[in-house]
Amino acid sequence: QVQLVESGGGLVQAGGSLRLSCAASGSIFLKAMGWYRQAPGKQRELVALISHAGSTNYADSVKGRFTISRDIAKNAVYLQMNNLKPEDTAVYYCNFYLGPVNWGQGTQVTVSA
Repeated sequence: QVQLVESGGGLVQAGGSLRLSCAASGSIFLKAMGWYRQAPGKQRELVALISHAGSTNYADSVKGRFTISRDIAKNAVYLQMNNLKPEDTAVYYCNFYLGPVNWGQGTQVTVSA
């Protein structure tokens, strides 16, 4: 089964930026991929989606601030996060949008006020 490894999280002040990376051990070619996040005490939510064709969609809460992209040759998906807010604090995960595999460990993003 494909394994996913997220990285790039950290502690940042409000208004700052981070770029998250997701490395897949198998091909993401023609696969829709999503970035998800889970804040303490809350359910995991989808924040950004890139379709198999490359179109993108975002949750309203991150629209205009986050950008999802991918490098098919590297089997990697990225999430550029700008103008971060304290409410973006969460563990961020990537996964296949259809037919998700086992979740990775995620990467912690903490935004201080």
